[in-house]
Amino acid sequence: LARIQTDSVVMMLRELYPDLCFEIAVAMSTTGDKILDTALSKIGEKSLFTKELETALERNEVDLVVHSLKDLPTCLPPGFTIGAVCKRENPLDAVVFHPKNCGKTLSLLPEKSVIGTSSLRRAAQLKKKFPHLEFRDIRGNLNTRLKKLDEKEDFSAIILAAAGLKRMGWENRIGQLLGPEDCLYAVGQGALAVEVRAKDQEILNMVSALHDADTVLCCIAERAFMKRLEGGCSVPVAVNTLLKDGQLYLTGAVYSLDGSDSLKETMQTSVSYPHQNEDGPNDDVQHVGITAKNVPGQAQEAAENLGVELASLLLSKGAKHILSVARQLNDTR
Repeated sequence: LARIQTDSVVMMLRELYPDLCFEIAVAMSTTGDKILDTALSKIGEKSLFTKELETALERNEVDLVVHSLKDLPTCLPPGFTIGAVCKRENPLDAVVFHPKNCGKTLSLLPEKSVIGTSSLRRAAQLKKKFPHLEFRDIRGNLNTRLKKLDEKEDFSAIILAAAGLKRMGWENRIGQLLGPEDCLYAVGQGALAVEVRAKDQEILNMVSALHDADTVLCCIAERAFMKRLEGGCSVPVAVNTLLKDGQLYLTGAVYSLDGSDSLKETMQTSVSYPHQNEDGPNDDVQHVGITAKNVPGQAQEAAENLGVELASLLLSKGAKHILSVARQLNDTR
């Protein structure tokens, strides 16, 4: 999947800059790719999937790195920035069923059916929604997880990001899409990010052409929400965003590990601002790690403030306690 995502970004760049040569020079495994026998939430935070790649960027071994945005922490190490956020693929979660359960939905699965997911966020929401089901960790890349599902009887279904399945050409495996009423998605889910050296103006200018303004604003709001909550892989935090008629709507939620305790709110703000050509240092202002010169700065500020304000609202209602308990329980599991 990582290679397919990288290829798709390179293809877009080649179309924009036909005179430039883009070489995919490095393929590497990250710590998160290598440790497959432990739940993600138990082995650390999101830099598991980015640290080795950022080291190559820092050493000038590569000029840009393609990530799933949901894998990138809300605070990037000094010297790096997200130079492009590409148009978002479907951000929803999807259910892939064991062949024997083809045609069913989660609500129709038998009592005690086991559902595989490595995400505390998915498990917390779905445990509450479907109390008759059991949830168990499943790790590995998409190929590995689908193989575990198909060739063994351990899982009745697994939950995956619809975007990854679509990019792999496996959309036909999606048995059920989980809408916001069933499962809010992860911050940044479905969007690809291009990380570059923050001071490399030439590369930054080049990749900025890939920015999708709507996706940028939605993801800034989501990342600001996560950052204010101090959330990560080890706590269940979820979002849903909608940009319509110049209004950005952000729904955000936090959950206990079993989903029994939760807080969810929605807020909105206007992001309808004209683009102003601002010369000077303001060009390179980062909003939760994203540098988007071709998106109106006031709109980016409004999106970031929306995320912060929504998180602050949840914190005022007790979100910190819910997340602290979730983190402690996860640590002792």
